[in-house]
Amino acid sequence: MDVTASEKAATYQQIKDYVMEKHGIKVHTAYIAQVKKKYGLDMRKNYNPSKNEKYVAKQCTEEKEKYIKEALEHFAMIGGDR
Repeated sequence: MDVTASEKAATYQQIKDYVMEKHGIKVHTAYIAQVKKKYGLDMRKNYNPSKNEKYVAKQCTEEKEKYIKEALEHFAMIGGDR
């Protein structure tokens, strides 16, 4: 039986839990979205956007990006060669 892309994709909460368990660090969902976008993963519509027109999201640190990337690899959302 084939697995669809949506069945293979981990939720943001699963990614956050993985990083917390493995490294003891909390990551914000905005950071996960930044890393997913960087690696060309499908992004869903944000149904809760900021109402502040001048809102600028903080950039994910290299350390947290590395941990999120590791989680994406763990859940087979990206390959290990990226």
